[in-house]
Amino acid sequence: MLAYIKGTLEMKMTEYVVIDVGGLGYKVFMSSIGMEKLGDIGNQVKVYTYYRVREDDISIYAFNTNEELRMFELLLSVSGVGAKTALTMLAVCNPSEFALAVISDDVATLTRIPGIGPKSAKRIILELKDKLKKEESISKETNEDIKVAVADDNKVQEAIAALQVLGYNKREIEKAFMKIDKTSLETEDLIKKGLIILSN
Repeated sequence: MLAYIKGTLEMKMTEYVVIDVGGLGYKVFMSSIGMEKLGDIGNQVKVYTYYRVREDDISIYAFNTNEELRMFELLLSVSGVGAKTALTMLAVCNPSEFALAVISDDVATLTRIPGIGPKSAKRIILELKDKLKKEESISKETNEDIKVAVADDNKVQEAIAALQVLGYNKREIEKAFMKIDKTSLETEDLIKKGLIILSN
């Protein structure tokens, strides 16, 4: 319903901020790190939003980037993970770290998050990996040169899978990677550079 909110930062509280848009104050919940990135009261800000409607509650959750929003949506889709836990994860783990943890079965990274034990971490990995497997495969019209350039590189394949978790399709990721000098880059570096290109 709300894709984003753009306005003046009016108030910062412990769990939420208030953004004024044309005289209307929107109360939006954010992670502590997300709130820090907004800067000072009076700043002009833009946040990407998730509008949650429940029988007894209507809430807006806000994020600095589309990747954080996608991570939040993915976490909410996991059984047993609520909005507060998902928001806490964003304060501990950035989208590239999260995606890499899911792809590489890194339970230790996920258990750094308050409220997430080994069982919950394994469930997150299992459920989100399943979603990843259902992602569209490379379309037939994809350039053969792109496929060849990335086919045999495990780091690239891991980075592609991690970016797919964040909602990008395989074709656009591979095109982005054609613009990157992949020599001596680790998987997380590839994810970060890929995110920069894809978000422009």
